[in-house]
Amino acid sequence: MLDMELIRKDREAVATALAKRLDPAEVTRALDEIQRLDQERRALITEIDAERQRRKAEARAYAQAKRAGEEPQVAAPDAERRQLADLESQLDGVQARLRDAMSELPNLPSDDVVAGGKEANQVVKTFGEPPVIEKVRDHVELSRALGLVDYERGVKLGGSGFWIYTGIGARLEWALLNYFVDQHIRAGYEFLLPPHLLLDSAGFAAGQFPKFYDDVYHLDRESAPRGQFLLPTSETAILGAYQDEILETPKLPLKAFAYTPCYRRESAGSHSDERGTVRGHQFNKVEIFQFTLPEQADAALEEMLAHAESLVEGLGLHYQRTLLSAGDASASMKKTLDIEVWMPSTGKYKEVSSVSWAGDYQARRAAIRYREPGGKQTRFVHTLNGSALATSRLFPAILEQYQQPDGSVLIPKVLQDRLGTDRLTPLR
Repeated sequence: MLDMELIRKDREAVATALAKRLDPAEVTRALDEIQRLDQERRALITEIDAERQRRKAEARAYAQAKRAGEEPQVAAPDAERRQLADLESQLDGVQARLRDAMSELPNLPSDDVVAGGKEANQVVKTFGEPPVIEKVRDHVELSRALGLVDYERGVKLGGSGFWIYTGIGARLEWALLNYFVDQHIRAGYEFLLPPHLLLDSAGFAAGQFPKFYDDVYHLDRESAPRGQFLLPTSETAILGAYQDEILETPKLPLKAFAYTPCYRRESAGSHSDERGTVRGHQFNKVEIFQFTLPEQADAALEEMLAHAESLVEGLGLHYQRTLLSAGDASASMKKTLDIEVWMPSTGKYKEVSSVSWAGDYQARRAAIRYREPGGKQTRFVHTLNGSALATSRLFPAILEQYQQPDGSVLIPKVLQDRLGTDRLTPLR
């Protein structure tokens, strides 16, 4: 959520930034409505305060008259109560509409984030070179030949967009997760295992609701009257765990990570880019998160990027780093950089991590603040998150980049001790 004071003081700058993401006419309409509601809200507050002061003055005059032995003039208290209650009811309605209007606005992109969609994304770093493979086999074919994934039984269990890791394939998936966990602990992140069912308030705090409300799986209202949903990413859980808290300034940056499956209403594509485990309704991901002081955010973003990339580099995979344009990044984020691994079968890159800085946008929605030592005023923290990493695309990237002419697949060195082998061989 944006700062209302910033909209009042510098609407033009806000409008210019939002126009990187939205149609300028849409921005104008939204800001006009927000400012109209803000003026109405402030007018009602002034009227309510004046009415309360008037009533206090009448109460004092009544008490003074009683003490002086005079006959005090009695106003119509019932009518006054109704008038004040009516004004307060109007204020509640206006504030609710203002909150809804503000919650619909996306974050202001960072100055170095350009307007546009995917076509405006910028590759800013490349690691390694694409492996030279004479006859490329895709990850689905390799998974079947090596006995790593059972796609048919996954569909039997969950429907389209689900799969089962089997045998050494399940062990490879788990080895990846444990590799990430060990590296995050070594980097000073606290390990969390949060609930997979979250209250709707956590979705709002992260900026996923109301816009992406229909993209997740919800419990019915009879079962969950407060509103609950299956988390689409543990970013939502880590942020939500600190809602309405004032964090201790000396402990910032606060660094945490969580492993969870992620549940999303995604369209499972049948074309080559999205076959197998590349896109589905449930996948495993480890998420890193930081709560920082505003002045710590730039350094935190670079540290998180370097850390996530070190995991991919440790696996020996060719990848690129891409700065996303305003239109391709999450609406909650000021700045997002993707880490994209090379998929030899398609000749394209697939995102395995997004590292993002939200500024104070999420913290305003979640009311997460900090207080300077010895100070009374509180300020909103900045939040940053990053996938580190999602496995459902790393798994196929490993299979494809490490495939050998004899049909076997080499295991990255960092995983060999966990699996007890340096090579996966086809089933006989």
